[in-house]
Amino acid sequence: MLTGINYAASLRFMEIRINLDVEMAKKKISLTELSKRIGISMTNLSLLKTGKVKAIRFSTLAVICKELGCQPGDILEYIDDSNKK
Repeated sequence: MLTGINYAASLRFMEIRINLDVEMAKKKISLTELSKRIGISMTNLSLLKTGKVKAIRFSTLAVICKELGCQPGDILEYIDDSNKK
């Protein structure tokens, strides 16, 4: 537990939205092409694109951003749902 914060409870009210599909559309690049260019399997990219991952390595995020010419914040978006109790 972090100081004064119930970390587990706070996770119920937050979400990280993955906007990889948006950035790929801007660059008009397919999942297959991105996979070939950056050397990450189609399966892993598909899981990331659909938000079915719990984590992403900084090195993976960096190579995606470099290829798409974007920033990490363009791909990952924090959504605070704490007001939706």
